[in-house]
Amino acid sequence: MVKVICVANQKGGVGKTTTTVNLSSALAQLGKKVLVIDMDPQGNASSGLGIKKHETEEKNIYHVLIGENTLQEVAFRANHDNLYIATANPDLVGAEIELVDMPQREFRLKQAIQTVAGLYDYVLIDCPPSLGLLTLNSLAAANSFLVPLQCEYYALEGLSQLLNTAGLVKKGINPNLHIEGILLTMFDKRNNLSHQVVEEIKTHFKDKVFGVIIPRNVRLSEAPSHGVSIFGYDPRSIGALMYLELGKEIVAKRKTEVLEQNNVQNQEI
Repeated sequence: MVKVICVANQKGGVGKTTTTVNLSSALAQLGKKVLVIDMDPQGNASSGLGIKKHETEEKNIYHVLIGENTLQEVAFRANHDNLYIATANPDLVGAEIELVDMPQREFRLKQAIQTVAGLYDYVLIDCPPSLGLLTLNSLAAANSFLVPLQCEYYALEGLSQLLNTAGLVKKGINPNLHIEGILLTMFDKRNNLSHQVVEEIKTHFKDKVFGVIIPRNVRLSEAPSHGVSIFGYDPRSIGALMYLELGKEIVAKRKTEVLEQNNVQNQEI
């Protein structure tokens, strides 16, 4: 059964797209078949996985949301055998307006994902840093949401807004939505503030925080300009090692979830 994870934070510059690109690549490295859905009109996840914008002008996630194409028709293979991406470009801005008058407007992405559910182990959705219909579609389609959170002073600002939004989505349109975890990013071990933020987040959110912490790493910053994930750019870097550990943590958590679901089903029988 496919696991759909929405990577979201209303605050920009927290490592959201970096996490989508590198976590999806890590899961592919671990033998999982992965689809990335780029829901950000900037299309950074698309270019970060080596897909040039001119290649996908006629087939991208915009065309899926407005009903012109199926999700499988717009899924391009990225730079790994197990990794595919439904790309985005600035046309996606128009989808926000066009969706307003469409029936089931909050569920367009969910309906699209259901058509490919048997083809992938994981679907990762890269959200825009805003609270419009694109993000709402993403949260409505997801089983869980992962929150990248930078180890800086204003880190909690976007988090509280996102948790409030997710709570409303859970209450109104997606009762199964839950938090996958909070991923601490841009950690600088030389900076006392980074350590303070880590302690504060772990104290407040406890087991909701991933064990892996993503450090500030020059190689992670350089990789997108080459159109590859960190695994294609410098697989021995600390950034690659940490995202691979995150992938393992996600997979282990998924196994536990499946076992718990099976136990519940057996008890009901």
